Amino acid sequence: MRVYCAADYYHASRVAANIISAQVIMKPDCVLGLATGSTPIGTYEQLIRWYEKGDLDFSQVHSINLDEYRGLSPENDQSYRYFMNKHLFDSINIDKKNTFVPDGLEPDKEKACRDYEDIIHAHGGVDLQILGLGHNGHIGFNEPGSAFEKETHCVTLSENTRQANARFFASIDEVPTEAYTMGIKSIMQAKKIVVIVSGESKNEIVKRAFTGPITPEVPASVLQLHNDVTLVGDEAALAGFPR
Repeated sequence: MRVYCAADYYHASRVAANIISAQVIMKPDCVLGLATGSTPIGTYEQLIRWYEKGDLDFSQVHSINLDEYRGLSPENDQSYRYFMNKHLFDSINIDKKNTFVPDGLEPDKEKACRDYEDIIHAHGGVDLQILGLGHNGHIGFNEPGSAFEKETHCVTLSENTRQANARFFASIDEVPTEAYTMGIKSIMQAKKIVVIVSGESKNEIVKRAFTGPITPEVPASVLQLHNDVTLVGDEAALAGFPR
């Protein structure tokens, strides 16, 4: 595992954006696995700046997102499709027909998951997967206790996760109770993985995930078994972490 420790969130975002841009330049028709949440926003902003300067071309890129709330339409401003459009897709020259997010409105859970796995396999898998890291070690919506062998599946969101996301909604009652997410197996099949962490609050879980035992109770710990993982963080998140 490679570890890049940057001075702050801004510089960590630039490091992660550099890795992504190198992937796009080396393989213009690559498949990027993308994540939502506050952590990758700085990375996406940097990619947009480089695109606007003419340094990057996303016209042949395909993207496959980690997850989506079940029950939210793409137009809902809390859906992850809306998030990706707002924070990246609307500002670069990627063809939105080549951007994939689980269908939150598909009523048949099994079909939604099966269709999404078919999309991943039809594109030859993910070349570079971007991940955040939850305070409890979750990646995507794979909460503690998630089976490592699962592919895309529907999860019931834990109360902690719903509470953590409630700040984005008018009330806790509006936070969806379920979501579609790539499973651990789906994530581990990516050729390369980049994990972005920021802030003192992530310090302990970083140590548990990457130096502790490999256990479903810390889903991100399975990344220790992947042969191409890069951890990018700021000083606060990586303080005391061996590197």
